[in-house]
Amino acid sequence: MKNALFFVIFSLIFVMFFGSCTPKKSDSPTISVMKESFGTADGKPVYLYTLKNTSGMEVKVTNFGAIITSIIVPDRNGKMGDIVLGFDSLSGYTASNPYFGALVGRYANRIAKGKFVLDGREYTLAVNDGPNHLHGGIKGFNKVVWEGKEFSDTTRAGITLTYLSKDNEEGYPGNLQVTVTYSLDNHNQLTTVIEAVTDKATPVNLCNHTYFNLSEADTNILGHEVILKATRYTEVDANLIPTGQLPDVAGTAMDFTTAHPIGERIAEVPGGYDHNYVLDKKSGEMGFAANVFDPRTGRGLIVMTTQPGVQFYTGNFLDGTITGKGGKVYEKHYGFCLETQHFPDSPNQPSFPNTMLKPGEKYQETTVWQFMVKK
Repeated sequence: MKNALFFVIFSLIFVMFFGSCTPKKSDSPTISVMKESFGTADGKPVYLYTLKNTSGMEVKVTNFGAIITSIIVPDRNGKMGDIVLGFDSLSGYTASNPYFGALVGRYANRIAKGKFVLDGREYTLAVNDGPNHLHGGIKGFNKVVWEGKEFSDTTRAGITLTYLSKDNEEGYPGNLQVTVTYSLDNHNQLTTVIEAVTDKATPVNLCNHTYFNLSEADTNILGHEVILKATRYTEVDANLIPTGQLPDVAGTAMDFTTAHPIGERIAEVPGGYDHNYVLDKKSGEMGFAANVFDPRTGRGLIVMTTQPGVQFYTGNFLDGTITGKGGKVYEKHYGFCLETQHFPDSPNQPSFPNTMLKPGEKYQETTVWQFMVKK
């Protein structure tokens, strides 16, 4: 019932902004999941799981880093194409890379100076982004092997991945049991549900870090048109740490409350877009977060989430030194991210939504990506 309701909402929003659309049908009779070997890491087997629906859409996920390696959807002419950045083999993901497709944590985004105070005690985390802690540290959740279990029925196919982050891993307190479930339905809707429990109080902020390019990385993403359902954002300093201020976007280059091409005003934003937007909804409630449309291919993406924020990042640090799938070189602005999450540095910002998880509580956040096409 919930999935059906989401699809209705997504369809209405997309039609409102970009006109009518229909997913391409294929001859594939069932929704399915396939498992194959993808190599080894840390002496453990790594697998690649392929989810495929009756429209021909495919999503590939590996249990290394809970990474989404591929999303294949049609363009306006029915041509299927891969719209996320990544690599053809496991070696690209085990090597240093900018978190392509990964589940990042224990704390996504930045924590200032890698320090926070909890119950009167100061904790020191691994520092891996200048003076700050970023995306879980030196070996975050994106660099570990998860346990995977695939599933499918008549309405969806998916993979559930689990990982135990042990007490003091990267400096965090508590044993944190994490579960992420990716599921694909027959409406070209990919749902991510992230859950966690702990035996000690600890900060938790988990999100997926997929880089999208709706033009299949054949060109940059500056022509993509974006809507963000946010009238405020978290202002940051030179090290991308929040100042605590939440400026209004009205009248600035940060305003995506109506559709704007990414490249239209990006020169007015020092360094490009890499900001957490404060979504115009209550934390924990499922609501509309973002809409992206690529006029070049007709592909569209709608994002809904229970999270209170979304980090909009425009691949500012891509510099042509990474060669990805099919030999494509990832230049600056060749991918964008919509990282649904809590706010950066929340453990040091008392006015931000709480990210401290305590024993007996359950962390649970859901994000839904709806893929559409405008004829």
